[in-house]
Order: sequence, then C-alpha cells, then structure tokens
Amino acid sequence: MPGIKEQIAARAIQILKDNPDGVHYAELVRRIEKGCPEFRPNTVFTTVSELPKGWSEDVYKPAHGLFRHTCFRDKARLVTPEAQKVGKLAEHAFYEPFARWLVDDSEECTKAVPLGGAKFRDKWGTPDVIGIRKARESDIIKPGTEIVTAEIKTNVQDLITAFGQACAYKLFSHKSYIVIPKDAPEEDSARIESLCLIFGIGLVLFNNANAAEPGFEIRVRPSKHEPDMFYVNQYLKLVEEDLFR
Repeated sequence: MPGIKEQIAARAIQILKDNPDGVHYAELVRRIEKGCPEFRPNTVFTTVSELPKGWSEDVYKPAHGLFRHTCFRDKARLVTPEAQKVGKLAEHAFYEPFARWLVDDSEECTKAVPLGGAKFRDKWGTPDVIGIRKARESDIIKPGTEIVTAEIKTNVQDLITAFGQACAYKLFSHKSYIVIPKDAPEEDSARIESLCLIFGIGLVLFNNANAAEPGFEIRVRPSKHEPDMFYVNQYLKLVEEDLFR
C-alpha cells in the first residue's frame, strides 16, 4: 500500500490533471484536506511543497506558487479569434477611461489624453495614452514636468508585444505602463509582472469586457527614470497642442 505522502501526491496530481491552468499552493492544500480529512495538515503542507521536486515527472511550477501538471507544459491555452471577440471590446474603448484613471485615481498625471494610431509616424509605435505631470500652484516644492505613457492590450495573445512597446516608450517618457486583461493566463501574467519589476514598468490589470467599469487595478508601480531629452522633445512636438494647451 502506498505511504501517506504517496497518497497525498496521487491526490494532488489528479487535481492538477483536472485543472489545465494549474492550482495555487494554498488552494491545492485546501482541496486535498477537504477530500481527505484523514491526512495530517502538516504532512499535506510538506508533501505539496515537495511535488515539483519529488514528483517532477507529473508536476512543475510555471509561476510563483502555481502548480501545474506536466501534460499541460507545452500546451498553450488556445484562444480562437471568435472566442476573442465574444464579450471583448476594441482597445480604443479603454484609452479614455485609462487616461482618466491616470489623472483621477492614480494621480500620476495632471493631464492625460488618448493617442493610439500612428500619431508619432514611426516604427517605434505610438502610446495608446500619454500624459504629463506638472507642478500645481499649491505645491510647495515644484518638481519638473514628467511624461507618462501607456500601452493597452485587450487580446491576451499580445502580451509580449505590449511589453516590448512599453519598453520602447521609456525612450521618451519618465514612466511607462502596460495595461493587460485580468483574464490573461496566469503563467503569462506572472512572467509579465516579473519583467515589469525588473525593467521598472508599471503593470495594471483590467476587465476587458466593460469599458464603463474596467476596474483598473495596479499590480506593479512604475519606476521613474530620466528619458532621452532629444526624443522627448521630438515626440512631444507632435502632441504639444493636446497636452500643453
């Protein structure tokens, strides 16, 4: 008869087989304890934490705290074009709401405007939203003007592209954001989050099915850096009327 740890591992592996997107550590422990109350909690905790090492043929961790069965390792979550369209809105529907969020909720900007399209007319792309933070009359210490940019994606298949664009915008902005759907695969969003922490890019999650209430939720705050002033002036000349007048 299998030992206690083997029984717990077998139960965990079966749960993971039934959940292609994986299960977080605490939830996996809870399910095992609920289904098998005869197991000691400490033994369950220890065995689950050892799964990726002791049962590596069946279990791996695609992200922090997330356990997944190895049969799903090379199977990306397929999303057909038709499925993407169901309940999803065009990206431009979220430009104005995010511009308002930058001013009213996060207070990162004193003014922000939707942009998108090909306003900057080059291969480096145009931010979906651009904003400025200027000193107010009431500020005792008046900081210099800051430029804030954002790239918004409603399609969960475009996250890497969005990250690359947000990186490019750091060339001419003090802070850069990437805004991605809350329903993005956790393995992908976890990697994007880690990259944002490394590169100092802000990460915001939102409901891509409701432009009226997108529920913008900040996951990583952007780090301020000094952009190249040559490119700052080059690009801002193209939006001077929108931002400064």
